Amino acid sequence: MECRQCGSPIEKPGDFCLVCREANTGTVVLEAGRERATITMLDGEEVVGETTVTTTPEEGELEPVERRNFAGLLGDEIRRKRPEEVYAAGDREVVRAVRDDVHHTFLRVDDEDPVGAVLAGRGDRAPDVVETPPLEKIGGSHSTLIGGRTGMAAIRAVADHPHVKKVIPGPIDAGGSGSQSGLRAKVTRADDGGNIRMLLRDGSSVQENRIVTTARDREIGERIREDLNGVLDEEGFR
Repeated sequence: MECRQCGSPIEKPGDFCLVCREANTGTVVLEAGRERATITMLDGEEVVGETTVTTTPEEGELEPVERRNFAGLLGDEIRRKRPEEVYAAGDREVVRAVRDDVHHTFLRVDDEDPVGAVLAGRGDRAPDVVETPPLEKIGGSHSTLIGGRTGMAAIRAVADHPHVKKVIPGPIDAGGSGSQSGLRAKVTRADDGGNIRMLLRDGSSVQENRIVTTARDREIGERIREDLNGVLDEEGFR
């Protein structure tokens, strides 16, 4: 295998060249399953390589360590490519673990053919990543959250997303007639600028919180909305 830029030998397809210091991969597409994940390397509209990594899932107290090790192997493959963008599909817990490991720009792809979907949308640059800690993203004139610590946990789960810049809590409306017990959270449709809103409900109380994202339009904002609702599902807030 040779560097596409200078012809020097490289170990794997799409690897960053240490001789000419040029990338051979612009975009990585991660298709993550719990036992098997595929990483596809793209240069423009051309597929330059594919790598598959497998694991044997553990149960109980060994499971988090095994998943973290699996994510580390995937992260190593991504880092050696030094891509500008990483798109991800599949198991959300695996994707989240890989994202935490590599700290690259990530955008979720919900499609049966993730690589084809990414190639079809080559004109859409992935939204920027925000490295600010979750608690520093939360602000505004209203500091009270319904649900107490549970409400804060839901807000922090959303604020931890790499494409969320700020979460601005809104006023609390206590005049509803809700009958559900326990706090529930849902992220609503994106506006034209890609920003979204998160509704917190606790009994008859409702709070609408504004979420400022790095999306540039409604379409990408909708992808972020779907990802955030997936996170809230995983955390048991929906």
